[in-house]
Amino acid sequence: MALAHYLTIFGNRRVAATLGLGFASGLPLALTASSLQAWLTVSGLDITTIGYFALIGQPYTYKFLWSPLLDRFEPPFLGHRRGWLLITQLLLAVAIFAMSLVNPTVSPGLLAAFGVAVAFLSASQDIAYDAYRTELLHDEERGAGAAVGVLGYRLAMLVSGALALIIAEKWLGWPATYQLIAAIMAGMAVITLMSPKLAQPDKPSSSAKLELKGFIVMLIGGGFGFLLARYSLELIGVPTEGKGWGLVYLVGEVILAGALALWAARFAGFPALTGPLDEFLSRRGAWMLLALIVLYKLGDAFAGSLTTTFLLRGVGFSQTEVGEVNKVFGLIATLVGALVGGLWMARLGLWKSLLLFGVLQAVSNLMYWMLAVSGKSYGLMVLAVGVENLCGGMGTSAFVALLMALCNPKFTATQFALLSALAAFGRVYVGPASGVMVEAFGWPNFFLTTVLTALPGLLLLVVLRSHIAGLHTAPTPVTE
Repeated sequence: MALAHYLTIFGNRRVAATLGLGFASGLPLALTASSLQAWLTVSGLDITTIGYFALIGQPYTYKFLWSPLLDRFEPPFLGHRRGWLLITQLLLAVAIFAMSLVNPTVSPGLLAAFGVAVAFLSASQDIAYDAYRTELLHDEERGAGAAVGVLGYRLAMLVSGALALIIAEKWLGWPATYQLIAAIMAGMAVITLMSPKLAQPDKPSSSAKLELKGFIVMLIGGGFGFLLARYSLELIGVPTEGKGWGLVYLVGEVILAGALALWAARFAGFPALTGPLDEFLSRRGAWMLLALIVLYKLGDAFAGSLTTTFLLRGVGFSQTEVGEVNKVFGLIATLVGALVGGLWMARLGLWKSLLLFGVLQAVSNLMYWMLAVSGKSYGLMVLAVGVENLCGGMGTSAFVALLMALCNPKFTATQFALLSALAAFGRVYVGPASGVMVEAFGWPNFFLTTVLTALPGLLLLVVLRSHIAGLHTAPTPVTE
C-alpha cells in the first residue's frame, strides 16, 4: 500500500510538470558555459578571450535583483507564475537561435551579447520555475517533486552539454546544433501550457508603483557606480589594456555598482528586496556566512572553469571523447556523489559534512594536475573526471543543505535567489582569471593553484563551526 502510494505521487500531474519544467530550466545553462566554450575552442579563439566569455553567466549572479518583480507583477495570461514561464521560454528560443547566426571569430562581441541575453532569460526562468514548483507541490509531494526536478535539470544539461558536443562534431556543426536546441526550447512552451494552474495569491501589501520606482532607481544607481568605478580607475592611471587589467576593472565596477545599487534601492524604497536582505544581515555572523557561500566552492569553480578547453586543447582529446567522458560520465559521477553525500550527511551532520566534502573536492583537483603532467591518457581522463565530479557532487549536496538552512521561511524565494546567486559568483568570475593564469603559468601550475584557492573557504568553515552546527538542516533536493 505504501509502495503504491509512493508510485502514485511520482506519477501525478504536478510532479510530472516539475520534471518537464526542470528540463526546460536546465537546457540553456550549458549553451552559455561548457558548450559555448567548446565552440569557441574549436573556432580557434585564444585562451584569454575564452576565459572572459565566462562573464556571460553574470545574470545568474544577479538574478535576486529582479526576482522581487516576478513576484510582484504577473503577465495577463496563463495565471500565476505560468505566464512568466511561457514568456521566458519563447524568448530563450529566439535568443539561442540568434547565437547560432554569429561567427565567433568574426563577431565575438555580438555572440557574447546574445549569450548574456540567454543567461538573463534563463535566470529569469529559474526564478519563475523555483517559485512555481514551491507553490504547486503538496507537502507529501515535495520530496518526489524535488527529485524529478533535479533529474529533469540534469538530463537537459546532458542534452545541451554532452549530446551537443557529439552532434556538433559528427553531424551538424555548432551553429546548426544551437538551432536544434532552440527548437527544443520552443517546444518547452507546450509543457508550460499543459502544466496545472496555481491559485491566485493574496493581493500584495506593497505598492506596485513604489516597487517599480525602487527597481528603476536601483538600476540607475548601479549604472552610475559602474561608470564611476571605470573613470576613477582610469583617472588614477590603471591601464585599460593588458593581461589581467581587465579583471581589475571588472572587480572594481562590480563592487561599486553593487554598493550604489543597494543604496539607491534603500533610498527610493524597494521593500521586496530590502526586507529579506535586512533580515539576513541582522543575523549574527551574517557577513562571514555570505563570504563562506562565495568561497566554499571557489576552488571547485576554478578547476571547472576551463575543464572543457583543457581536455580539448591542453591534452588533445576529441569533442566526442570529451562529451562521452566529461559530460556523460561526469554527470553520472556528480549525481552519485550527491546521493552519497546526502546519505553521509544523515550521520555526520551539516558542519562535518561541509568540512569533509570540502577537503575532498579540493584534493580531487589534483587529478587534473596529474593529467596535465602525464599527457594524453584516456584512462587517466576517466579517473580524473570521475573523482573530481564525485567529490564535487558530495560538496554540492552539503552546500545546498547549507543554503536551505539559512533561508527564513518568510522570505524563502528572495533569500534563496540571493544566496544561490552568490554561490554562482565564483563560477562566473573565475573565468577571466583562469584564462590569464593558464597562459602565464601553464596547466599543471594552474590546477595546483585551484587546490590552494579552496583553503580560505575551509578555514572560514572552521571559524563558523558553532554557528553552522546550530542551524536546522533541511533535506537536499538531490537526495530525496
